[in-house]
Amino acid sequence: MKKLVSAICAGLLLAACNHTNEPKNQDQKVNNIKQMEEHGKYLVDLMGCNDCHTGKIMTPNGPMIDTGMLLAGHPSAMPLPPFDQGTANNWVLFHMNGTAIKGPWGVSYAANLTPDTTGIGLWTETQFVRAMKHGDAKGIEGNRKLLPPMPWENYAKASDEDLHDIFMYLKSIKPVKNIVPQPTPPVPF
Repeated sequence: MKKLVSAICAGLLLAACNHTNEPKNQDQKVNNIKQMEEHGKYLVDLMGCNDCHTGKIMTPNGPMIDTGMLLAGHPSAMPLPPFDQGTANNWVLFHMNGTAIKGPWGVSYAANLTPDTTGIGLWTETQFVRAMKHGDAKGIEGNRKLLPPMPWENYAKASDEDLHDIFMYLKSIKPVKNIVPQPTPPVPF
């Protein structure tokens, strides 16, 4: 009988210990995810992603990031102003908002990087890594290459861990519904 009671007590003690470890493991997982997202944010800030993928608002101190459109790309409702085509043929022009660029390749628009379906909401991490490492639009093999000024050739040197953390961060930010215009080809001289 003593052995049976001892075995039951040992079993209950073991179950209690395992039960108290469960929340710690869950808390640890949440902390690990938060650390990855924070590291991803750090890298997004360091790599200058907001320079092109977040619109700007004009303030008395100059242009500042439009936090309501964080990483949402070129606003779908913002047409490009006219420009002198002759001069533009010899220059690369950035829209005042920073999200559209005209060059010899035509006009490219910064993509929506938010987790909305109009951004990267349906992307897999594999697609994201492919876009960063190989420059394939939407991370799909055989798609056109990402257009300038997207420096994917530089980002291709990032570690898989860094790209994972960036992807985790991008998936954690506020989704913004914004269908970015398709790039336009160059206008012939």
